[in-house]
Amino acid sequence: MTVTVREYARLTTSHVEHPTLDFAQISASAFDWLCELNAGFSQGGAALVQLQDRRCLKLDNYVGALESPCGTRIEILPKHFEQGDCIQQSRALLRRMIQASLKLPTRQVGATSLQRFDEPLTEWVMARFLDALDHLIKRGIRFDYQRIEEEQPFLLGQLNTARQVRQSPARQHHFQIRHDVFLPDRPENRLLKTALEIVCKTTQDPSSWRLSHELRTVLLEIPSSRDTAQDFKQWRNDRLMAHYQPVKPWVELIIQQQTPLAVAGEWRGMSLLFPMERLFENYVAACLRDTLVPGATLSTQVTGEHLCWHRDKHVFQLRPDLMAELDGKRWVMDTKWKRLDGELVGKHYGISQTDIYQMFAYGHKYLEGEGDMVLIYPRRAGFQQALPVFEYAAGLRLWVVPFNLELGQLVAGDVVSVPFQSRH
Repeated sequence: MTVTVREYARLTTSHVEHPTLDFAQISASAFDWLCELNAGFSQGGAALVQLQDRRCLKLDNYVGALESPCGTRIEILPKHFEQGDCIQQSRALLRRMIQASLKLPTRQVGATSLQRFDEPLTEWVMARFLDALDHLIKRGIRFDYQRIEEEQPFLLGQLNTARQVRQSPARQHHFQIRHDVFLPDRPENRLLKTALEIVCKTTQDPSSWRLSHELRTVLLEIPSSRDTAQDFKQWRNDRLMAHYQPVKPWVELIIQQQTPLAVAGEWRGMSLLFPMERLFENYVAACLRDTLVPGATLSTQVTGEHLCWHRDKHVFQLRPDLMAELDGKRWVMDTKWKRLDGELVGKHYGISQTDIYQMFAYGHKYLEGEGDMVLIYPRRAGFQQALPVFEYAAGLRLWVVPFNLELGQLVAGDVVSVPFQSRH
């Protein structure tokens, strides 16, 4: 069973006559598994769900997909669209943000491989992996020489003299030899086989199931990885392995499975979870980096300044999400995955007072009390253009601007001076 909801949705074990993206029913076993999973998240300082009562829980701001041991798949989409086909639009947005944030490669395909947005996130990831793997296999799997040391009744390769002289007289008719064998057993191929095994067991899409089992027969002689972390460290990126690079990010996504914490226990279902705040931040950074004016630079998660001194030490580090620089001028920027309403003037448009304090500290420490700062929120129906400027003092200004998620650009207008070009 697949349940599709969005951020902050409520899940219950009770019967729901008309399920929506904000309220849906799941099985009792999946409910219990989510509670156990949340306990592990809480120990690491995160929260996956909020338990409201014994039969209802509320999701937090993670998006992606979870698969429980009972077979229930929970697809969690961004809470952004309110009109039209929200599921299709949200799936398209989520995939675009993940692809830009993780720098996942795209390959031009023909008209027969048009993008589908009616499949869950995990199926999309597995389909893209299979497409990249199929392309790689057609170009050729890389082999490598493996050193073999064995005993044979004939001489092949080199004689291992040290072991030969220690051999008993009764076995002098056998040779201790070492030689090289040209095999496909290398770290990159072992990881490909491991990811393919996961897809074969997980996918429920008929075309992906068929293609995965066809590719499995091609890689039949290659063993699965016994130590994926070590094999990833040994993945070569030289010229001879250049055609392996497009498939590597998909392999990492499938094997490592982007989850904030490792799932405890033996169950290893296909789970991909992303904190929406961090995903939005990475997506904005990736899009803005592509639109920088010549000579400008963009840094992420800037460090170096602290709020104050305490016992001759810096304490309370200040880390803005983004910082742009051009010709000696700086712009400090922070991203917020929150909904603003340009009509709520009396309630400060929905902006948190904590965020205003935070930007004030950034302005004094990184801009020395003079310059422009930018708070970036997702563009929506009630927030279409930049708000009037917030002035802390003479020369220190804060701009609150929307970010167009479809076009991947700031809607800054002419009043906000930022070193980015518009996409046409």
